[in-house]
Order: sequence, then structure tokens, then C-alpha cells
Amino acid sequence: MARACRHDSATIASVDAIRPPRPVRDVPETRPTRVRRPILTGGRELTVVNATGMLAHLDARDRALFSRWALGTGAVRRHRWMWTAFTHLGGVWIAIAAATMPLLAGGALGEAAADALATLAVSHALVQLVKRSVGRPRPSLGTGWSPLAIEPDRFSFPSGHAAAAMSIGFVYACAFPVLALPLITAATAVGLSRVVLGVHYPGDVLAGQTLAVITGVVVLAL
Repeated sequence: MARACRHDSATIASVDAIRPPRPVRDVPETRPTRVRRPILTGGRELTVVNATGMLAHLDARDRALFSRWALGTGAVRRHRWMWTAFTHLGGVWIAIAAATMPLLAGGALGEAAADALATLAVSHALVQLVKRSVGRPRPSLGTGWSPLAIEPDRFSFPSGHAAAAMSIGFVYACAFPVLALPLITAATAVGLSRVVLGVHYPGDVLAGQTLAVITGVVVLAL
């Protein structure tokens, strides 16, 4: 029996020796998986968070200044009358009259009036566009404050009265530097009156005045 087993083992070994080797299949090389790090996405998210926090801080500061500057319903009547008179200087009809009536005079005054009218028209269009794009509610809607002047619409940012007054004042101030101080002072008072009477935040006024100045610079450069 032992001989038979040894004989079978030798036979199998000889068969394996003459059997051709099996081809070895190529094993596909596995590449390590790359881990994508969202560097750009994280940066954008961080930027958005920072911007949101900054806007929230500015909004809180804006509301705090409004609460400090705005008159309440129990304000002295003469104070209300004075600020109401200032705010009417930035109204539509007075602004249009200030930009159109001097056109009849001709000369330097007429040229300045033409520039003032163009600045007024362009800035007004931009104000309405930004107002409806941003959609910031007025203080009476956002804080429940009782305004002391009529609100022409429900949008607060930017201030149309402040933009109109600064459009006229800035262009005429550039044309007649001698009158620059009283013109800019009056335009600034119109913007301040919108805060004092409770119809705009200070940031709305600053944005309207800035927009008017930028528009005036472009108009005068053309």
C-alpha cells in the first residue's frame, strides 16, 4: 500500500511537471481614492457668513441711531414744523421745479439746471430700482414706529427725498462753488429730516445721498 501511494505521488508530480503553467492574469492596479477637500466651497461659505454678520451688525447700528434721532409723537410742534419744512424741499414737485425753472435763464445757470435735471431723473430711476430690489420695510413696518410724515411707499432703502435733494444741491454746488456750503447743508438737512420724522433709517439716507453724488459725477463728466 505504501508503495502504491508513493507511486501515485510520483505519477502526479511527473504530470504536474510536464503540464504547462497557467497564465497569470494581470490584476488591475488599484489607485488610491483622492479625498476632495471643499476649499473653495468652504471659503465661499465663510465669506457669506462674514457678510451676513456684517450686514446684521450694520442693521442693528442703523436701528439704534434711528431710535436715538427720530422724534416721537409727543415732540414739540415747532420742531415738527421745522423738520417737515425741510423734508418738503426734497419732494418731487419742488425738486422738479428747482431743476426746470432755471432752464429759462440760459447761460451757466441754464446749463447747470440741465445737468441737475438729468441727475435728478437718473438718480430717481436708480432709487426706485434699488427700493424694489432690496425691499427693506420702513421703520413704521419694521419697528412699529409712528411716522410724523406721509410715507409715499412701503420701501425704505434708499431714501428718495435724500437722493433728490442731493442731486439738485450737488450739481448746483459744482456749478457755483460760492453757494456750495448752503446748498449741501440744505440737502443734508432734507436727508436728516427723513430720519427725524421717522420715515427712514440713517442708512437709507446715506445710501440715497451717495447714489445722487455718484450720478452727478457721471453726468457732469459726460
